[in-house]
Amino acid sequence: MRPFARQMRRAILATTTISMLTFAPAAFAQEEPGAISEDAGEIIVTARRRDERLVDVPIAVTAISGDTLAKAGALDITDVANMAPNTTLENSRGTNSTLTAFIRGVGQQDPVPGFEAGIGIYLDDVYLNRPQAAVLDIYDVERIEVLRGPQGTLYGRNTIGGAVKYVTRRLDPDAAELRIRGTLGTYKQADLVVTASAPVSDLIRVGGSIARLSRGGFGDNLNIPGLENYNKDVWAGRASIEMGGHGAPVFIRISGDYTRDKSDPRNGHRLIPGLVSGAPVLDNVYDTRAGLNDPKQDVKAYGLAMNVSAELSDSLTLRSISAWRKDTSFTPIDFDALPAVDVDVPAVYRNEQLSQEFQLLYDSDRLHGLVGFYYLDARAATSFDVLLGLTGATIGLPGLNGYTAGDVRTDTWSVFGDFTFDFTDQFSLSIGGRYTNDKRDAFVYKANRITGLSPEFGGTLDPIAIAVATDFRGRRTFKEFTPRASLSFKPDAHNLIYASFSKGFKGGGFDPRGSGTSAPISDPSVGRTYADIYNFLAFDPEKVDSYEIGYKGSLLDRRLTLSLAGFYMDYKDVQIPGSVGCVVGGVQSFCGITTNAAKARLQGFEAEANAVLARNFAGAGSAVRFNGSVGFIDAKYKRFIGPTGVDVSDVRTFQNTPKWTAAGTIAATIPAMGGMVDASTGITYRSKTHQFEVPIPALDQPGYVLWEASLVWTADSGDYSIGLHGKNLTNKQYITSGYNYQNAAGGSTLGLEGVLTAFYGNPRQVFVTGTVKF
Repeated sequence: MRPFARQMRRAILATTTISMLTFAPAAFAQEEPGAISEDAGEIIVTARRRDERLVDVPIAVTAISGDTLAKAGALDITDVANMAPNTTLENSRGTNSTLTAFIRGVGQQDPVPGFEAGIGIYLDDVYLNRPQAAVLDIYDVERIEVLRGPQGTLYGRNTIGGAVKYVTRRLDPDAAELRIRGTLGTYKQADLVVTASAPVSDLIRVGGSIARLSRGGFGDNLNIPGLENYNKDVWAGRASIEMGGHGAPVFIRISGDYTRDKSDPRNGHRLIPGLVSGAPVLDNVYDTRAGLNDPKQDVKAYGLAMNVSAELSDSLTLRSISAWRKDTSFTPIDFDALPAVDVDVPAVYRNEQLSQEFQLLYDSDRLHGLVGFYYLDARAATSFDVLLGLTGATIGLPGLNGYTAGDVRTDTWSVFGDFTFDFTDQFSLSIGGRYTNDKRDAFVYKANRITGLSPEFGGTLDPIAIAVATDFRGRRTFKEFTPRASLSFKPDAHNLIYASFSKGFKGGGFDPRGSGTSAPISDPSVGRTYADIYNFLAFDPEKVDSYEIGYKGSLLDRRLTLSLAGFYMDYKDVQIPGSVGCVVGGVQSFCGITTNAAKARLQGFEAEANAVLARNFAGAGSAVRFNGSVGFIDAKYKRFIGPTGVDVSDVRTFQNTPKWTAAGTIAATIPAMGGMVDASTGITYRSKTHQFEVPIPALDQPGYVLWEASLVWTADSGDYSIGLHGKNLTNKQYITSGYNYQNAAGGSTLGLEGVLTAFYGNPRQVFVTGTVKF
C-alpha cells in the first residue's frame, strides 16, 4: 500500500504552496468571522460559509453559542443532543470517549474501522474521520452547529445524515487575557480550565488552554479494588497562533490540540444472572463485577491544523484547511461484566488522517457561492482478542481466543460547489453538487488461538492459531455524484419559506471483523473462492434522497423566532453492521456480519422556537426567554432481508432513533449585586428508543424526561461569574446502549455466562462553576 508518509509530503507541499500564495499581499485579513450572535432576538450563523441571519438560511440547523452552553452547564458534546431535535449524541457502549451520533435516523453505532460515519463531526472545520476521541469536552467554545440532512456541497467530507461543527473561540486581538474556569461537584467532580492569550505584535497573536477534567465514578468495580466505573480522568490542551485579520486581506490560524483520557474501563450492568455462576443482578446499575483490566484504558488524541483565508478581491476569497490527526485507544471491554474470562475483549484502535481542503468563495449582490476540493488519506486499524476462557475449558482448549485484526485505508477526493442566485429580493435558487471518489484498501485477519491474552495486550505466550477464518486483502473504489437544490421565497425581510432536495452518499467498504469461513460457496466442487470471501466481507455504499420544506420567521418585533422543517427521506441499500457468535474451525468465536439488507423510509418534522416573553421588567437588560424544540420521525424499513433470505422488515426497528424528541427551557435575566443573574430551568424528553434493529425489551429504553436547572451570576464587567448547575435532577435511570448475545430462548450465543448488559446515562449531578478573567 502507498506509504502514509508520501501523502503527508504531498499535503505539506500543498500547504506550503497555499501559504506562499496567501502571504503575497502585504497585510493580513480576517478569516470567516464564523460566530453566533444574538442581537434583539436575531441569530447570526455561518452554515453556508458566510454570515447570515438564521432566518435567511434554507437549511435545518441548530446553532448554540458558547455563552449559552456555559450558562446551561454543558459538559461535553453529548449535551448538545438535548438542544437539537431528532439528534442523538452519546458515548459509545464500553467507552468513555468514542462518540455515537445519529441525526434523523441516520448514523453509525459500531466504532470499528471500515465504516464511514453517517454524521460528520468537525473540529474547527477539520473533519474527524473516526469516532474515537470524538466526545469533545466543552471549553473555550465559540459555538456548536448541528446541520440536519445530507451535507457535502459546502465544505469538507460528504456525510449522508448531517454534521456537527465544534468551533473554538478566537484570540483577543487587542489585549492579553488570562481566564480561569473551575468546577466542583458531586461524585468528586473537579475541573480546571486555564486559558491565556496575548498579542505579540499588531499582526500576530498567541494563546492556548490547558484543561484538567476529573470525576469519581458513578459506581465501583466490585471485583477489582481501586477501579471505579463511569469515572473521568482527562488532561487536554489547545494552542494556536493567529496572524492577520481585522480588516486586512489575509488571515492565518495554526492550531494544535491534545487529549489524554486515562479513565477506568467503562463497564455495563448485567440485566440477567450468570447462566453458569448464578451471579445475581447488582442493585446499583453503575456498579460492575467486570474482571478485565488489560490493557489499561488509555486514549491519546492529537492533531495539527492550519486555516488560511485570503481576500483576493472584493468578491473572491480563497481558503485552505490543512490538517493532520492521530489517535490511539487502548480499551478493555468486558462483555459479560463478570470476573470469569468468558467474553472479555481487550482492544486497540489506531487512527491517522491527513486532509487538505481548498475553497474559492464568490460573493456579489445577486450571486453567492463557492467551489471546493477536498482530499483525505486515512488509516483506521483495530485489533482485539475475544477471550472465551470458560468455553475453551469445557472443550479442552484452555486460553481460547477469537483474535481479529483489521486495517482499512481510505483515499478519497471530492470536488464540490454550491451557488445561490437571488432573482429578486424575494426569490432565490440554490444549486450545488459534489463528485466523490472513494478508494478503500483493507486487510482482515481472524483466527482462533489457544494462547489466551495476545502479547499486544500483555500476554506472555506466542500466539498459536488453531483455525484461521480470514486472511484477506481487498480493494474497492466508489464514485458518486450527489446534487442539491433549494428554492427560497421571502415574503418580507423577516420570513422565509423554502423547499429543497439533496442526495446523500456513504461509501462502502470491508467489515474488519468478518469471517471468510462463513462465506457462501459458489461451487462446492472447487471450494470457497476468493470471490466468495470478498463478497462476504464487502458491503456496498448506501444512498438517500432527501426532500425538505421549511419555514423560518422572526415575528413580533423579533420577540419570536421560529424554525419549522418537514422532511421525507428515501434511504436505500442501508448498511446493517452487526456481530454474532459464530463457529471458526468447529469452535465458537466472534464474527462481524454486515449487509446492505435494508431499504427504508424516514419522514418527520422539526420545530424550534426562541421567544422573548418579557423585556426590561426589572431594570435595563432584564428579560424572560423561552427556548424550545420538538422533533418527530416516523422511521420504517420497507425491506430488510434477514439471515435466511426472508424479508423481516415488519419486525425490525431503527436504533437510536426515538419517534419523539422535545426540549423546553425558561430563562430569566435580572440585574443584581453589580451584575446579571441568569436563572433557567428546562426539561428534555425522548420517547422509546431501540438499541438494535431487533426489539429487545430488556434493553430498549421507554420514554423518559430529564430535568435540569442553572443559576449563574455574571459581573457587569464580565470578569467574574459563578454558577450553580443541576443535571438529571430527578435522578432518572435510563439506558443509552448495550450488548446482547442471547437467542430467543434466553440461551447464550457467545460465551457461557450470557451477555445482556446495559450502559446508562449520567445520574443526578450538581456542580458549581466559577470563572475569573484578568
